[in-house]
Amino acid sequence: MVSIGDVAPSFELYDTDLKIRKSDEFGDKYVISFFVAASSPVCETEMCTFRDKWSKIKDAGAQIIGISNDGPFANKEFATKHNITYPILADFTRSAINAYGVLMPDLLHIKNYNAAKRSVFVIKDNKIAYSWISDDPLVEPKYEEIFNSLND
Repeated sequence: MVSIGDVAPSFELYDTDLKIRKSDEFGDKYVISFFVAASSPVCETEMCTFRDKWSKIKDAGAQIIGISNDGPFANKEFATKHNITYPILADFTRSAINAYGVLMPDLLHIKNYNAAKRSVFVIKDNKIAYSWISDDPLVEPKYEEIFNSLND
């Protein structure tokens, strides 16, 4: 698991248009939100909250990136349905999920259904500046803490 002050693990993941997106293209300040599953109720609330607060994140000079273990097609349907314009990336191999140490094995006690723990990382100058991780997939992140960390 990564800690505050650690170098942020790099990633290369597919977006909803099947384009490879690399972590280094998002600049020196961005927010990664690992979410459990596209179209699950809490994930919808979380991703839509980030959508609705997009200007607050952008005003802080940051980019938001959603990452799930769903494939790009499920993510595209999810993003389209909810008018999400920030990147939603597919980590179906769980490479970024594992690099950040947020793998949730056997989600909802379904053997081998390994998803991402709901978690948020703020990256500044390629280092972890903020980290929030939940072992409970039904808990939403602490949005104000995230927004505040962008301006620290």
